[in-house]
Amino acid sequence: MSRRKKIQPSEGSNDEWLATYADTITLILTFFVLLYSFSSTDNIKFQKISASLQSVLSGKNSDSILEFNMSGEVPIVGSPIDMGPKQTGSTESENMYKKIKGFVDNNNLKDTVQIKKDSRGIIMELKDNILFDIGRAKIKEPSKEILDKINSLISSFPNDVIVEGHTDNVPIHNEKYPSNWELSTQRAVNVLKYFVEVKGQDPKRFQAAGYGEYRPIAPNNNYANKAQNRRVNILITAGEKGKK
Repeated sequence: MSRRKKIQPSEGSNDEWLATYADTITLILTFFVLLYSFSSTDNIKFQKISASLQSVLSGKNSDSILEFNMSGEVPIVGSPIDMGPKQTGSTESENMYKKIKGFVDNNNLKDTVQIKKDSRGIIMELKDNILFDIGRAKIKEPSKEILDKINSLISSFPNDVIVEGHTDNVPIHNEKYPSNWELSTQRAVNVLKYFVEVKGQDPKRFQAAGYGEYRPIAPNNNYANKAQNRRVNILITAGEKGKK
């Protein structure tokens, strides 16, 4: 009786695929660690990502925040992160804000001028009743003292200035102002002309814009909110003249 020949194992190991698999998993893990290093630290999100990675790598079928959305939409994880203002020019804006705030405080303008930060620069907001009578665009004489102080502040900056007019949603229609567009624009132009024609500012630095009722800062549902929306903004832009 002939003996059975022993089957010799093939030269290659059946476990060679494990090395390729391990390399692939390592690369995937490195990729996610790299992504995490670029993001803002959020412990809750990190724990979710860590758990999802473990679930995916272990082959479990549990829900994962890393699963693809077949609709093509990017899945939202948690609340959006406010990354804050862009770093470019942020130091300049902060210094400008501090200088303007100090000026307003030292010149007793806190009750008439509200300072706000904007992505474009720093806004000095004046309510319309400080500068104008109802439905009119002529600057009131007592308010010119306030504009004179603001003019001295503007003179201390080389930056461009934008004067913006805003109204509430109450319609206006007369021979002079057919709508709130005309009223808001004329108010902005008159404030600009005061700085340029009366106070001698460089007209190349200035712009005027009227937005009517279409950029409210409060709902137009009561008298107090409507009063907030009737305003003139004097925006000192971030970046020197000519820089956009």
